[in-house]
Amino acid sequence: MNKNIMEYETVELDDNDSSVVIIDQTKLPGTTEIISLHTAKEIWDAIYLLKVRGAPAIGVAAAFGIYVLSKAFVGETDFEKFYGKFREQKDYLNSARPTAVNLSWALNRMEALCLKAGREEGKPVKEVVELLHREAVAIKEEDTWVCKTIGEFGLSLVKPGDGILTHCNAGQLATSKYGTATAPIYLGQERGYHFRVFADETRPLLQGARLTAYELHASGVDVTLICDNMSAMVMKNGWVNAVFVGCDRVAANGDAANKIGTSVVAAVAKRYGVPFYVCAPTSTIDYDTPTGEQIEIEQRPAREVTEMWYKERMAPEGVKVFNPAFDVTDHDLITAIVTEYGIARAPFMESLLEIRRKKEKGNQNS
Repeated sequence: MNKNIMEYETVELDDNDSSVVIIDQTKLPGTTEIISLHTAKEIWDAIYLLKVRGAPAIGVAAAFGIYVLSKAFVGETDFEKFYGKFREQKDYLNSARPTAVNLSWALNRMEALCLKAGREEGKPVKEVVELLHREAVAIKEEDTWVCKTIGEFGLSLVKPGDGILTHCNAGQLATSKYGTATAPIYLGQERGYHFRVFADETRPLLQGARLTAYELHASGVDVTLICDNMSAMVMKNGWVNAVFVGCDRVAANGDAANKIGTSVVAAVAKRYGVPFYVCAPTSTIDYDTPTGEQIEIEQRPAREVTEMWYKERMAPEGVKVFNPAFDVTDHDLITAIVTEYGIARAPFMESLLEIRRKKEKGNQNS
């Protein structure tokens, strides 16, 4: 019997095989293919080619990945030599995708633990590697808690029977469980809220059509797929009571980078008075980036627009193509940013700092 897509782990560790195990999301929804990643090149390619995607899932994959790669150097007796190899692999993985801050966040967290254990505390390399293992597992477990908590806060912003629009895929396939933008939807589904969800197809890679519509439909959610340029019509018709989207990086002022087209949805929502909510784990908030203008936007290959999804090329040979993977939604278009430590509202410079203080206080008490 075929398993429901929601029964698979998006990212997991096979420690015995020394591999990171993922669903190849480029094959969905037609084929569910589980692949094992052993080498740095395989892990890098999986992240760059979107076989694993979504900021939280990328972070989990990176944490598992750097641990798996570190196991190859477990026999090293000199910590500094081990660390040199660790740093080389870390920098390589970190180059896979520049916009999603969770990639660097997870790798930096693993590096900080490595340095503390090996350089400051003088632990042997074998013990350092085991601590890296525990930290990677903890990152995944925390992600599940973060998503569920975001879902609880997000659920407080809507009511049973509401229409919800989402863009791209910030669902379970982008995280360890529940998703970010879909977490309120899944919790509402469990509690009989009967939401009506509109999923943007999300050109050019169709994550909304291939992934969001797929997983919501498989979960029994009332979901309707729409083309990106239909969002204004469903909002004008009064069918949408709230927009929930994920994000890959939030600047200190509340500007949020997410999949290309998100800023268009935000502008349309503003026009029709529909609240626009960004669901952001605190790991995606980059307090060192003042505004969205400083966020590096990844440029993707032209073929994703001209031919990738067609039997025959659908654009003239030689035509110029502009294909940014993300855009930045200005903070003044965002109603609120939903995190695992509460809901931030304008002025975001102040409310996001308050979220940071709550997180630091929570960590101190834990």
